[in-house]
Amino acid sequence: MHTIDQPVEIGSQDLPLHCPVGKTKSWNMHPRVFLDITHTGQAKCPYCGTLYLLKPGTKVGH
Repeated sequence: MHTIDQPVEIGSQDLPLHCPVGKTKSWNMHPRVFLDITHTGQAKCPYCGTLYLLKPGTKVGH
């Protein structure tokens, strides 16, 4: 499985966060997994190792 080397910044419009995201090439897909980024501001995919970071100032919640 290919790992993305650079962290991916996530905004409120990307929540709930799941990997792979919609921009992922079909040849690089793995089962969709939802990731909790709201508590720590970051999450790492257990399948491909992609690191997701919450953009500074992102409002999380209703």
